[in-house]
Amino acid sequence: MSLTAPITHQKYRVSVQEFRTFREQGFLVVRGLLSPLEVQELQQHTADLMQGKLPEQRERTADWDPSRHTGTTQQELEAPPEHLSPEEKAAYFLRIHMLHRKLELHERYLLHPGVLDVLEALIGPDILALQSMLFIKGPGKPGQGWHQDSYYIPTEPDTLCGAWMAIDDVDEYNGAMWFSKGSQQEPIYPPVSGQYGFGQRDLAGTFEVGGVSNPNDEENDLARIANRYDQLLVSARAGDVVFFGGHVLHRSKKNMTLDRFRRSFVGHYCNARSFTQWGADDSVAARDPITGMSNSSHILARGDTHLPFAKPRFGTPCAALLSSEERKSAAGVSTRMMGDMEAGMMGEMPIDPTLKDED
Repeated sequence: MSLTAPITHQKYRVSVQEFRTFREQGFLVVRGLLSPLEVQELQQHTADLMQGKLPEQRERTADWDPSRHTGTTQQELEAPPEHLSPEEKAAYFLRIHMLHRKLELHERYLLHPGVLDVLEALIGPDILALQSMLFIKGPGKPGQGWHQDSYYIPTEPDTLCGAWMAIDDVDEYNGAMWFSKGSQQEPIYPPVSGQYGFGQRDLAGTFEVGGVSNPNDEENDLARIANRYDQLLVSARAGDVVFFGGHVLHRSKKNMTLDRFRRSFVGHYCNARSFTQWGADDSVAARDPITGMSNSSHILARGDTHLPFAKPRFGTPCAALLSSEERKSAAGVSTRMMGDMEAGMMGEMPIDPTLKDED
């Protein structure tokens, strides 16, 4: 079965209360942002991928021992070994990164206009799409311990924001996310020597953390930070989208059910005027040889930027496909404050980009 959700879009306007909630809590749940047809499309696509039915998947011939396979981060678009049963194939993947560089559907949901509408209000108006992830957390699969996303994906200035799209209904039994409400005000705690991660070492009182993302709180140093705040379980229905900043501490727990999956599509974004060295596309020469900047690997989703960016490989409509003039026009023109020399009052007027200051 193949279906594609129709491209119809009415701009989502973030309310003042939603804006405040995101700033106060560190996260925001937008209910029903994806349409029922879009949910159906994601569910069908993910089910096909789990069984290795996508035409883009290639066969994997390596032996697979279900007693030793606990789920890995798969960077290649592969198919589960053909000899596995349907149940074993469904359990093969845990999460897959960056499929928007391989599949049109993943690029399209990374650049979903409703998601970009919300991001435009929260971190915009200029948005760079950095990462896509597909989570397939089946029965019995482990969760992920307390962590901050900017620990893994640094941007300068730090404007990182995630958008977690529920493909299935999620609750405390099949591994919904937990947030440490208000912890977005914390800095990014740096890793102990020898461990991967990024953090703020220039603040008096910060300390190095080990065991980040470890589900065992006794071995995860961020657990004591998370415990300073109320911890909220965020249940969601398929089609809901959870937005969360790069500083807020969050986690998920084990899928304790016997027959329910917790599948989700996650995008990560930053303001397109933030600098990053993360996530360079190794298939092209996409990292600046002097600064290490990788912005040219990531898609300009909305607005404009003075930094380099990538275009969508599958032609999904976004700002990257507009001309420089079209981007400037779509972004509108700022205003400047002008002083009335006679009255002494301040006012504003549109800026003329071609105007030069008089000597």
